[in-house]
Amino acid sequence: MKKILFRYFYGFIESQQRFINRMAEQGWRLIRTGRFIYEFESCPPGAYQYCIDFVGQKSYAASNDYRNFLEEMGYRVMTKPINTNVSLGKIRFRPWGSGWGKISTTPGTFNKELLIVEKENDGQPFELHTTSEDKIAYYRMLRRVWATLSIACAAFAVFFAVKNEAPWRIIALGIIALIHLFPALQSHRTLMHLKWEGKVSE
Repeated sequence: MKKILFRYFYGFIESQQRFINRMAEQGWRLIRTGRFIYEFESCPPGAYQYCIDFVGQKSYAASNDYRNFLEEMGYRVMTKPINTNVSLGKIRFRPWGSGWGKISTTPGTFNKELLIVEKENDGQPFELHTTSEDKIAYYRMLRRVWATLSIACAAFAVFFAVKNEAPWRIIALGIIALIHLFPALQSHRTLMHLKWEGKVSE
């Protein structure tokens, strides 16, 4: 039996991860995903666990190496689009990326910004970022991604306002800036919590 659900989480990666794991607990294994579509097939309840990792900052080679590493560990890996790019034709610019991760092309890393990683449930917690340092670096990167997008959209809105462009453009860019701001704030809150936990443990 199969089930198709339509959901859109955008930058709220943890919410998306909780949704997929909740479906697995109910006996549904993820087999295919797109921007809005999640396709599941029936499985024993709780048979699988999922982690989602943002890799939009990586180059095509680094992203492939990371995916191969995960698959060699026995995990099943799927890609999912989140489309955090500034586009020019078939070339996408990612100002928050690392090295060649600043450039995305089709084919390449475009529309493959997320990795959904599946493992068989062995009763142990499933995390891809396990150390405090790794988690802090990861959420700092996520904050930079969404904050950069929010600031860029706000800057364009101001530019269009100064140029007396159509009000709908300014309003649309302002709304998009706010949409990007929410996952930036969520990442910032998680980052501050991790730093606070580190201080307490010391």
